[in-house]
Amino acid sequence: MLAMYISFFLSISLISYGVVAYYSGRRGKVQARIQAYFINNTPEVDQSAAVEEELPSFYERVVFPVWKKIKRKYSNKLGQEEASKIEVKLLQAGQPFGLSPVEFKMLQLIMIVSFSVVGLGYGLLLSVSVPLLLLLAIMGLAVAVVLPKYYLKTKIERRSKLAEKSLPDVLDLLTISLEAGLGFDAAVSQVAAKKKGVLADEFKVTLEEMRLGKTRKEALNAMNDRILSDDLRTLIFNIVQAEKLGIGMVSVLRVQTEDIRERRRQRAEEAAMKAPIKMMFPLVLFIFPTLFIILLGPAILQLLEVF
Repeated sequence: MLAMYISFFLSISLISYGVVAYYSGRRGKVQARIQAYFINNTPEVDQSAAVEEELPSFYERVVFPVWKKIKRKYSNKLGQEEASKIEVKLLQAGQPFGLSPVEFKMLQLIMIVSFSVVGLGYGLLLSVSVPLLLLLAIMGLAVAVVLPKYYLKTKIERRSKLAEKSLPDVLDLLTISLEAGLGFDAAVSQVAAKKKGVLADEFKVTLEEMRLGKTRKEALNAMNDRILSDDLRTLIFNIVQAEKLGIGMVSVLRVQTEDIRERRRQRAEEAAMKAPIKMMFPLVLFIFPTLFIILLGPAILQLLEVF
């Protein structure tokens, strides 16, 4: 047990020292460059800075080529259908950490191996039995498989909720821009420039896709695939139909804004109606027994003394 604590303390100390040394080294390089260009502007310092910039780092010389080679080999083994599904999930989650489908699967594989090894190592340090050791390895494997998928699911739900929350305000600005005489593309560009958030970023991507040659219908449907929201899906369907039938876009957007706000109010009322039922379980399980003990406890003790 003492050896386990000592090894754990040494591991944490080495990791902390490595992190501090890495950031201290980067800060020292930045300060040296600032002094070279702005403070001590001498030929010798300039030459050393130029030489330092010309020398590639260890990551560029060793790590990046190996990673690129492994990534190329793994991409050949990954099926096109599975890669397409993962890419859709990553787009719906907002492309976290800029991961591609191949990098996501490789990260999941690395987590599977590392978590299993950590489970085995922890079991060996505790000197547990073989069945418990296998159980720890299986638990680490399960966590490594479930955790990336759960993270993507959480990111997708959070992004969808943020988009639904900002949708009425975005539609108000879009309607005002159209009423001021702008075209639909110019109004969407105005929304993307003035607003911030998930929906504004998606409108920027939509505009870029239209500039690259996609039709308005294809770009809007692509945005519909990137955000899972019933309100946004209904809005895009109505915009496409209005463009096809020649209906005024301002009236369509105004009606959609009112409907979205009405549906939001109904969802809030529904959540308020569910709140008393959800509060019943903690009341019955935790609060009522405590109240009974406080109120009836002294009476029960007196009855026990009498009888």
